[in-house]
Amino acid sequence: MLELLIGIIAKHREPFYLLLRHYLSLQRPFLLRSDLWDEFETFCREHTQAEELCKSRLRKMIAKSQEAAVEAPWIYLAVREQVGRWIYFRIHLETLDVKDIDVSEFLAFKERLVTGKDTTQQWSLELDFGPFNREFPKLKEPRSIGRGVEFLNRRLSSQLFHSIGGGDKQLLNFLQVHQFRGQQLMLNDRVHDVPELRIALRRAEDYLSEQAQEAQWSEVGHVMQTLGFEIGWGRTVERMRDTIHLLSEILEAPEPVVLEKFLGRIPMIFSIAILSPHGYFGQSNVLGLPDTGGQVVYILDQVRALEKEMRRRLTEQGLDIDPQIVVITRLIPQAQGTTCDQRLESIVATQNAKILRVPFRSETGEIIQHWISRFEIWPYLQQFAVDVEHELLAELGQRPDLVVGNYSDGSLVATMLSHRLQVTQCNIAHALEKTKYLYSDLYWHEHEAQHHFSCQFTADLIAMNHADFIITSTYQEIAGNDQSVGQYESHIAFTMPDLYRVVNGVDVYDPKFNIVSPGADADVYFPYTESGRRLAGLHSDIEDIIYGGPHDNTRGVLGEKDKPLIFTMARMDTIKNITGLVRWYGENPQLREQANLFVVAGAVDADLSTDEEERAQIILMHELMEQYQLDGQVRWLGTRLDKNLSGEIYRFIADRKGVFVQPALFEAFGLTVIEAMACGLPTFATCYGGPLEIIEHGKSGFHIDPNHGEQAAQLIGDFLRNSRADEAHWYNISNGGLERVRRRYTWELYAERMMTLSRIYGFWKYVTDLERDETRRYIEMFYTLKFLPLANQVPH
Repeated sequence: MLELLIGIIAKHREPFYLLLRHYLSLQRPFLLRSDLWDEFETFCREHTQAEELCKSRLRKMIAKSQEAAVEAPWIYLAVREQVGRWIYFRIHLETLDVKDIDVSEFLAFKERLVTGKDTTQQWSLELDFGPFNREFPKLKEPRSIGRGVEFLNRRLSSQLFHSIGGGDKQLLNFLQVHQFRGQQLMLNDRVHDVPELRIALRRAEDYLSEQAQEAQWSEVGHVMQTLGFEIGWGRTVERMRDTIHLLSEILEAPEPVVLEKFLGRIPMIFSIAILSPHGYFGQSNVLGLPDTGGQVVYILDQVRALEKEMRRRLTEQGLDIDPQIVVITRLIPQAQGTTCDQRLESIVATQNAKILRVPFRSETGEIIQHWISRFEIWPYLQQFAVDVEHELLAELGQRPDLVVGNYSDGSLVATMLSHRLQVTQCNIAHALEKTKYLYSDLYWHEHEAQHHFSCQFTADLIAMNHADFIITSTYQEIAGNDQSVGQYESHIAFTMPDLYRVVNGVDVYDPKFNIVSPGADADVYFPYTESGRRLAGLHSDIEDIIYGGPHDNTRGVLGEKDKPLIFTMARMDTIKNITGLVRWYGENPQLREQANLFVVAGAVDADLSTDEEERAQIILMHELMEQYQLDGQVRWLGTRLDKNLSGEIYRFIADRKGVFVQPALFEAFGLTVIEAMACGLPTFATCYGGPLEIIEHGKSGFHIDPNHGEQAAQLIGDFLRNSRADEAHWYNISNGGLERVRRRYTWELYAERMMTLSRIYGFWKYVTDLERDETRRYIEMFYTLKFLPLANQVPH
């Protein structure tokens, strides 16, 4: 690309010079991709003499440029050739000399623009995980990102069994280590080596072929044990024979698909610890409280699906073992009327899953009584992890088989637990904060008092590099798209001036990344057309909630009740952009004429909120209601809805040919999007984040750009107007959304994939060097020398 740029400059020297002057004239130190592209288009319109330049290959290069750092006479450019592949250039305005530079020099220039200090001649702390992963197999194509386990199975099965030799012996050893509370599983000590295993498999097949296919282990186990086998091969003889056949195939000629199927049957996941420390984690009366939203819903639905899948697999393999899932969160004595002050709580609709709450403690050991923002919990997590380990081991009676960390704090605690207990670690970020706040890394000092991003970004780097595998809900979360950088991709290279510089923070081509999309609870969120399952008894309450008169914690009384409803529901956070939607609605007379707006968010009384960001949004909401005189067209409900009620509200609004709008500035996934679509409610959702993948624009819903509210309001209005003229238009999108959810977003699919992943990564961790010991030592140093001092600076 350097040669290309030099050639463009040589051919179009004057217009290229004028383009650089145009960028410099903006007098802005940093230009984003949108700035670079929009200004390029403006330049091309205003300079007809630059027509050839504007049609040259520079156009494509500008489209791939994600950022420029500008200070006369220099322009530094970051070009994203493809996902996760970046190159950097330095261009001198006067001489038009261009040079390719390394990421460190690019970041150092950005630091100088922020701090005014030249650090190029100084030693700076640079974080580089690249050398530790140099020999580790990586994906090559962007389309393969997020399919790590498929790649790993193909690559390592070939290497393990064909190249390095001895793989079959390692598989034998792996099968012999499995036991549950002292009960040996799969193989006993009668099998000493692979030749003996092959003989045992043939003898077992001969014996089982003569038994009734529905016979169970209790009938054949005494003979199987003499051959070297223990319980775990299957509940019936038919299942045992099939599992034995799979292993025989692997020993003969290993195929990735067969290996995955076999590993999926090995009874090795009996207990799971799921970490989610922040917020109010409970089963009722918590949604809408500070730091408490979709993640709680996600985890509770996840637990129910995982327990069913774990039980199914154990049963099919002939084991009558109750799987255990423990969700570990913080105990909050001042629980705001929730159950968050209870140490143990059984999870509804499960047989054996529970919530275990462990308190935060001060340095003197005193229990912290009040809620603490997710941005301020960092000083408490190290002691919390120690306490969690003790209580978890006491609760389970043994170490868990899998540790799952949620969000930044949960993933950091999962890292500490996994490190100490030597168990497989999975991370689920839900949302990485770095991409939510523009230049939050460069200007971290300005955010520090409120958000403490120095701690959070450091914790994210530690956790994502320590995890054995990482689950994301969408491809976007890892790698973005042609126009935008993925959440994880944004951690490849960045700088926090005066703190440290990241030159290789993560590799999105690492096979640890896997896309496993969640779903909506099918017992709660089902189509509005399924009248036999509808909760008709709630309809009078819903009528009052939406169309009733003034109530506590409501504002607005809808005047024209025959209009369809625009429905939105989220936390009252800046990022959720509820006030943005209200502003779009208020400023669009045509939309106000066609529909009423129903908002479920936050609290109506700002004094009821303890979160400063939420309070600011509540105050803004009231200002908008007054400014646009919305009290007869907007119904604002400042309360939390239970799942059954929210599900029926989606369907109630669908009955009236309404729509659901999710206007977030950014949404990592979008559970409410899935919920609305699963109920048949046409959905408009942000084009930034997960909804871009969930929705097929114009087929199963619509994408809206929250930065262009006028266009979003116009799109919603056009749909409502067209649907009123022809109801088939509404039905087409409703049915498209239902079909999309059925095919792609169910908890059954999620649980099946999650259990397969945990087994495969557990196997590869055992038989290869996936432990990545060198990386872990590096992480230990980074944690001790950087994270802990930063955490201790957070007021506590």
